[in-house]
Amino acid sequence: MARLAIVYHSGYGHTARVAEHVRLGATSVDGVSASLMAVDQIDWQTLNDADAIILGAPTYMGSASAPFKTFMDQTSRQWLGQEWKDKLAAGFTNSGGLSGDKLSVLFQLQLFSAQHGMLWVPFPLMPTGTGPDDLNRMGSHLGLMTQSDNAPAEITPPAGDIRTAELFGIHVAERALRWLAGRSRT
Repeated sequence: MARLAIVYHSGYGHTARVAEHVRLGATSVDGVSASLMAVDQIDWQTLNDADAIILGAPTYMGSASAPFKTFMDQTSRQWLGQEWKDKLAAGFTNSGGLSGDKLSVLFQLQLFSAQHGMLWVPFPLMPTGTGPDDLNRMGSHLGLMTQSDNAPAEITPPAGDIRTAELFGIHVAERALRWLAGRSRT
């Protein structure tokens, strides 16, 4: 059984919706469980016990949101003890703009993971187009990028981004199972 933890911040509900669909994708894979937690409700033991941690932050002004950065700063005890070393890590971000400088947030999440000694899982899904119903319409391969219009979270991100979030969850879950199987052989 692979254990995933999805930790996120969501200021307006959009990133929470993406996180839930990442979880739905991950748990659709046999042999995978996934815990979902907001940064203000962290279960440190669940994070420490996870085989993979998926990080999700909205992009605010070209950076992860302040509450997410606070969570990152709170992990110094895990960093000092190297408690997350050799776990898998992946990340996603959402913003109002089509670009919104989301790539900088994925770099930020990747660097944070590297400092913890984690192994980053990219997202090799090829884009199917650039419309709201297309998969990976942002064309991101470092992690998942989604976009929300200025509308309620029940409406946006659009269907293509939501399905892409589920495929991202599946991808990370499958990598976690492979990682665990490979580690058990050594």
